[in-house]
Amino acid sequence: MQRIAMLGGGFIGRFYAESLHGQRSRDRVIAIYARREETAQKFAADYGCGIWSTDMEEVIAHPDVTMVCVALPNNLHAAAVLLCAKHKKNVVCTKPLGRNADEALQMMQAVEEAGIFGGYLEDLCYSPKFLKALESVKSGALGRILWAKSREAHPGPHSNWFWDKEQAGGGCMLDLGCHCVEIARSFIGKDVRPVEVMCWAATQVKPIDAEDHAIALVKYENGAIGQFEVSWVFRGGMDLRDEVMGTEGTIWINNFLRTGFEMYSSGKGANYVAEKAESNTGWLFPVGDEVNDLGYNHMFTDMFQSCEEGRQPAETFYDGYVVNAVLDAAYRSAESKQWEPVNLPVWRGQEGLSLEKTLTDYDADHYLIKEEITHDGRHKLILKDKVSGKIVEKDLPVTKPETT
Repeated sequence: MQRIAMLGGGFIGRFYAESLHGQRSRDRVIAIYARREETAQKFAADYGCGIWSTDMEEVIAHPDVTMVCVALPNNLHAAAVLLCAKHKKNVVCTKPLGRNADEALQMMQAVEEAGIFGGYLEDLCYSPKFLKALESVKSGALGRILWAKSREAHPGPHSNWFWDKEQAGGGCMLDLGCHCVEIARSFIGKDVRPVEVMCWAATQVKPIDAEDHAIALVKYENGAIGQFEVSWVFRGGMDLRDEVMGTEGTIWINNFLRTGFEMYSSGKGANYVAEKAESNTGWLFPVGDEVNDLGYNHMFTDMFQSCEEGRQPAETFYDGYVVNAVLDAAYRSAESKQWEPVNLPVWRGQEGLSLEKTLTDYDADHYLIKEEITHDGRHKLILKDKVSGKIVEKDLPVTKPETT
């Protein structure tokens, strides 16, 4: 059983508490820190916490606490994690790990030097559909992964601090892109180094200093490409989609907006529909089990079981640091309008990978480019001559089914 101190009583802290009191049943949030006394008291009443305070260190250091969950604004993550290291308390931290790679690296090193458990709460890498897709990729069902794309777009976050560039560290790219980078990185291979980023970002609609829309390409050392699309100006709810393309197959995932559950309502008596839903009238797209479908249950189960078994979780502080480094490069690229290198002074993956090429032999003289059945019934091959490089077509005999 984990006895958890929740740092932050806002939207994400409550989402986390719902999951923590559900999936494994035995784990309990026993303490709450919030910056406002009324927030701490209400959270404590709602979730049965016997300990509440507006003093962060007091909550972290409490002898009954075995695990700290950081659900605070981005600018407070580092301070909270450093206090956990000081008091030797295991810690899990919401995304993004830091406002930049320097902060994330400081947090990672503090946790490792203190010898405590550190888990990165990247919930969308624990959604049921993602886990199934990743299993298929790892089994080789898609062959060599060439391209992984992730999209998150919605009308904007819930709390005021997200819209403050100093507190948040950035706009939609840091808030949403952290999910997308790690999703693509997982499919391509976490031990494959991201080398450079090309990014466009702009403030199109919102009266803020940070970006509200961004698109980027992340080039990996083995030639694979990651892509993310993020927006705080998308209308119509929360759009979470992933695509993976390999030499032997493709995966499309729609995690949230259109998942097969549709409902029409006049709005009479209607209330909450789903996270980021903009209306409770007309055709609606509810989510069957929101906490589970967004990955929170599987995420906390992995975190706590990993801690108790003395092993690393699927998402670590090191992963959060790599994500921050990729996003730092994206921000630099958005300014320079050029490819920018990903700076990773600490890298724990493969070294010196080169562009992978897969050439399929058709016979001793030709490579196979494509095989197809055309609309007029031809069984056609497109081949490349190994010596001359000439592209040729060849028809194979059409085999007719036997009749009985």
